Amino acid sequence: MRASDLDSAAEALRGDLARVRAARRLRIAQAGSPAVDRLVELAARLLDAQAGQISLLHDVQSVAGVAGLPPGSATRETGLADTPCTLAATDADVLAIPDTRADERVAHLPQVTGGLVVSYLGAPLTDGEGHVVGTLCVFDPVPREWTGTDVATLRQLAASVVTELEYAALTGEYERQHLRWRLAMDAGRVGTFDWDLRTGELVWDDPLMAVFGYTLADFDGTITAFNRRLHPDDLPRVSEALRACIDGCGDFEAEYRVVRPDGETRWVQARGRALAGPDGSAVRLLGAAFDTTEDRTGDVRVTRVLEAMPAGFYSLDHEWRFAAVNAEAERLLDRSREELLGEVIWTSFPATVNSIFEESYRSAVRTGQPVHFDAYYPAPLDGWYELRAWPTPEGLSVYFIEVTERKRAERSAQRLALLAQVSAELAGALDARSATSHLPRLVVPTLAEWCIVTVVDADGRARDVGWWHADPARRALVERYAAVRLDAMPATSPVARALLAGEAVRAGAAEVRELLPTGEARDLLAALAPGSAVCLPLRGRGRVLGVLTLYAGPGESLTRDDTATAQDVADRAGLALDNARLYAQQQQLAEGLQRSLLTEPPEPDHAEIAVRYLPAVEAARVGGDWYDAFLQPSGATMLVIGDVVGHDTAAAAAMGQLRGLLRGIATYSDAPPVEVLRGLDASMAVLQTHVLATAAVARFEQTDDERRRGITRMRWANAGHLPPLVINPDGSVAELAAWKGDLLLGVDPESERQESVVTLDRGSTVLLFTDGLVERRDADLDAGMVRLREALVDIAHLPLQQLLDEVVERLVDGRPEDDVALVAVRLHRQDRPRPVEAGPNDVPDVVPPDPASQTQ
Repeated sequence: MRASDLDSAAEALRGDLARVRAARRLRIAQAGSPAVDRLVELAARLLDAQAGQISLLHDVQSVAGVAGLPPGSATRETGLADTPCTLAATDADVLAIPDTRADERVAHLPQVTGGLVVSYLGAPLTDGEGHVVGTLCVFDPVPREWTGTDVATLRQLAASVVTELEYAALTGEYERQHLRWRLAMDAGRVGTFDWDLRTGELVWDDPLMAVFGYTLADFDGTITAFNRRLHPDDLPRVSEALRACIDGCGDFEAEYRVVRPDGETRWVQARGRALAGPDGSAVRLLGAAFDTTEDRTGDVRVTRVLEAMPAGFYSLDHEWRFAAVNAEAERLLDRSREELLGEVIWTSFPATVNSIFEESYRSAVRTGQPVHFDAYYPAPLDGWYELRAWPTPEGLSVYFIEVTERKRAERSAQRLALLAQVSAELAGALDARSATSHLPRLVVPTLAEWCIVTVVDADGRARDVGWWHADPARRALVERYAAVRLDAMPATSPVARALLAGEAVRAGAAEVRELLPTGEARDLLAALAPGSAVCLPLRGRGRVLGVLTLYAGPGESLTRDDTATAQDVADRAGLALDNARLYAQQQQLAEGLQRSLLTEPPEPDHAEIAVRYLPAVEAARVGGDWYDAFLQPSGATMLVIGDVVGHDTAAAAAMGQLRGLLRGIATYSDAPPVEVLRGLDASMAVLQTHVLATAAVARFEQTDDERRRGITRMRWANAGHLPPLVINPDGSVAELAAWKGDLLLGVDPESERQESVVTLDRGSTVLLFTDGLVERRDADLDAGMVRLREALVDIAHLPLQQLLDEVVERLVDGRPEDDVALVAVRLHRQDRPRPVEAGPNDVPDVVPPDPASQTQ
């Protein structure tokens, strides 16, 4: 080690801020302590050395004690790079140098070249917190070999020196605190009181009686004496504060007016505390009070307020040095005002540099506008603070409070709100993709900087279905990464392990990058630069349905609380995903059952028949609406539309029963519509079906003469159902008649039913439909019928299949509130070859619609 090494050691000592602060504290405490000089003298005598010295090392070396040197010859302050004590402070043990002139580390120092320090023995002084605060050394002007006994003796004496310095620091601090308290009491004319709540005795000292204008002769020692001097306007408020203090066994604080016997009014500030007895109730009230009349105005009151307020306050001058610090700021910053005053904030608190603290403070000074912000300061403070800073002519004033607990509570509330929001979002999602793809937007940025959701499809393949990043500029990167990452990941990736094991898997960014092969996915992950990641399984009922992958920001990691909350989110998402898949399976099963009950229409020669069926989106996709179309023995074509009351499997079962009964009655009896309905109603009574239903039945008849003239008769009957609509060849929509529906089926089988007949030209279209086509929650039935007629006028020219598709599109937009069934017939404009077996009243059957064109 050479002279340059001494410079490095000095720099290391200056850079240890905690050590510097500890050394400064002891430097202040030891001033004038005779015990320190005695210890140096003892060390020199025991080691038979000419001189000794105690040095405290902070920014410089300060001599705390000296022995064996002429008065005034010791330099009180020396640069750290100019003393061998710096080496002793950085050495692991006692530093022994037999001849400093031959030691390259210190041979150049003035003490050595001047012959004062030739042999040197120095021991580090270490305080109770492990900080090296200085050295104890002895030295001679001649070379000397130091023995092991010399080293051990100096080491023991060094421990005594530290003890003495710490004791001096504590004693000095106590004396200063006591002096400040005594001076404050005297200067502030503070008086004390002691109220025995059991006996009622009230004891005041002389300063307090003087404040209230009492003498020993006229003070009766009861609370009445206190109340007698209170201003009448303040008496109720102060009495209530005393009562609350006593009832709650807590603190008392009040400022009130006192009216003295000479009529003078004074302001008094009082504080006290109730003391509890064995049973927990208050038995004594102790406190102090002082006259604040003069303090209510001017700088004295401002200073007192700053010192008393439960918030930190400090001011900075134009050089960013601390100019004032109140008591609460000392506590919050864990630094005394002696340490802070005159120090630059960026040096005393280095974490403020290039942070929201520096940015906000400089902005306030630059713009002249106050700033308000929350910020986190890392260890050793390790807390959140709410700060308000405003510029002043002298610099910047800062008011701040610690809000760490509030931030934790807010964080907890955010997590609870997130879980509530996730539950609400997932509760309304009934398909797998919508149940999970929106999750990343919910959890970012509350739980992570970015996120990807993976779902296992029905075919067992994992797919990324949702992603989000807190930074809008990086969302495109995440989207592309989600598109390519799964294909690039091996079977040992964290995502695959989470899917296989059903447990959370944590991984560092470097670990994942190493698993990815060279290529786009690896480059994208490097560009996104996450700090860490955790893969959380989306668990359903006995199976893993996907993975929620959360990524922390660069240099960050997910907390235990955030991970636990994220797993709760993943479990809820997994259950919702499982429910959505079960719902989809049930939906397909129910709809398949429903459609199996509705057969394809026949294909008459001179007409086209088309049908549509849409289940309600909010029901179980199975209900009581039905349609039917078939030929009777006479060759007539019969169309049926019906609706069983209810929207469940019972309604669907009843629908199938009624549809079969009606078809059987009509095909066996060849009866007209009114007789078919009468027969169905009677059969329902005999079979005791206990259901209600509406139905409309239309039969299309034609004689040879009518066939030659191009007309067809439609005979129809209505059991409480909406009437058919007719689109004439010219595109107009005809009202068959004023609607007068007969009684519903299942009410009274003896009720009389009516039948109507209308003549139709070739090219006419007849539409039968259930009420789900026209009814809405926000509009009545008449408004729905108007919408339907207007739509039919617009689309009358379309082919029949396309016309029905357009009707469904315009009126229900693919999402009906109720089941919708339609059956329509269009009479051909020209004769077609008739089947040989057809009867005289036959109406040609229809071409069946393409099943793919039917709305599902």
